[in-house]
Amino acid sequence: MSEMKTTPGDGSVHAYLESVDNAGRREDALVMLDLMNNLTGAKPVLWGGSIVGYGTYEYSRADGSRQKFFVTGFAPRKANLTVYVMPGFKAYEKQLDRLGKHKKSVSCLYLPRLKNIDLDVLSEIIADSVDTMKNSYDNCTI
Repeated sequence: MSEMKTTPGDGSVHAYLESVDNAGRREDALVMLDLMNNLTGAKPVLWGGSIVGYGTYEYSRADGSRQKFFVTGFAPRKANLTVYVMPGFKAYEKQLDRLGKHKKSVSCLYLPRLKNIDLDVLSEIIADSVDTMKNSYDNCTI
């Protein structure tokens, strides 16, 4: 069994976000912090040193081990602001059409800048994804 690299830490979320080099990415990250704080009502926690995560849920890995992970979160990466939508995007195709400039993978939404995004649509996706996680995992806390 391999150790999880992305685990919660005790670092300061604000200090981390204020240290983001790119001014636009830093500004977007602070907007996301407020948005996520309001949507989740949860305390933000720094995971893996570079992801701001909210809540936790427990799942089984392929090796059978039980692991905890955050319910939703975001990370100000060099190329994009990454938003973590843990249920994936199948249920959000209509919203994604209205979201604005973005790319996505399985559970990651890559946003070049928030000024090109409809924040109401993004809020809709995040709020619904949190509800989906709460309804899908008995051990989900947020």
